[in-house]
Amino acid sequence: MKTSRKILVLVVIPVLLVKLISSTRINNILVSSALNINNKKIINVGVLFYSLDDLFLSNLKQSLEDIENKNENRVKYTFFEGKNNVAIQNELIDNLLKSNIDLLIIQVASAEESVVEDVINKVNQNNVPIIFLDVPPQVASKLYKENSKVVFMRGDYKQLPIKEGKIVADIWKSNKQMIDRNNDDTLQYVILQGFSPLATERTKYSISAINDSGIKTQLLSLQIANWDKELAKNAIKSLFLRYNGAIEAIISNNDAMAIGAIEALQDYGYNKGDKSKNIIVVGIDGLPEAKKLIDRGVMAGTVIQDPNVIAEALQAVGINLINGTDPIEGTNYKLDNGEILFPATYYEYISKENIK
Repeated sequence: MKTSRKILVLVVIPVLLVKLISSTRINNILVSSALNINNKKIINVGVLFYSLDDLFLSNLKQSLEDIENKNENRVKYTFFEGKNNVAIQNELIDNLLKSNIDLLIIQVASAEESVVEDVINKVNQNNVPIIFLDVPPQVASKLYKENSKVVFMRGDYKQLPIKEGKIVADIWKSNKQMIDRNNDDTLQYVILQGFSPLATERTKYSISAINDSGIKTQLLSLQIANWDKELAKNAIKSLFLRYNGAIEAIISNNDAMAIGAIEALQDYGYNKGDKSKNIIVVGIDGLPEAKKLIDRGVMAGTVIQDPNVIAEALQAVGINLINGTDPIEGTNYKLDNGEILFPATYYEYISKENIK
């Protein structure tokens, strides 16, 4: 009996030792894996905007920097400006790819199909995922090609200008006698337009929203001010003199150009608080400077597009692309032919002086 117990002990001890060694190895592997995750290199994201003179893009840059500050040592956003020039843009992309970025977020200087395709081909050679901003849907659908490393993100290009047009329509209906200076029952307006296919869409849907509300309109002039405040200011200075009081509304594709229009009008004594010397000016973006002008009653309204929401969407989708997972995993976004629409957080910000 003693001999049997000795044999049993001799058998059990090696088995226990094997289990102990195996368990130790597994625990070491788990610890090592955790360390690899915790010590993972900082995610480097290159952000290339067509221009940082665009006030909304400057706000979006700040929102992304806020995310970086909240995720210290986890993500690094580095910003570049394409100066609205395709050649400069391509040179910057070449330099970015040499710096071993993990993700490229780009708003191209030109959203033409050939330009976007060239960027995709260039970046794909380095196996870097890309998020394109504000590429027209017809271009996105052609270039997506089920490429899991390419995503196109944009706002709802219809809803923003439709809401802008609604602001104008509501003001006209509330204050028609004061706005319709020549009593012809027609809204005479000027368009300040950016330079992109999406800008054309903004103009189209803003005016259609006004017309759909039963208001007759007459276009006096369409000025390509390239999203820029100073270009818009100079354009309105000239147009104000040319039309000699005939302008009843200025409809701008963004707030930056609307702000330029306000500055031009104020140089002529308009839009300073005197209701008899006021021209409707509306924009899109909800920039702080525009909201201040609206609060003072010198700008009619804007449609707010929250840069914080867009930044959070870029962060979430970008991390998924880097990890090689579904771009919309863990989000409530929808992916359709490579396109993701930013969450619908648009709302009108209007002057109480105009809407009663």
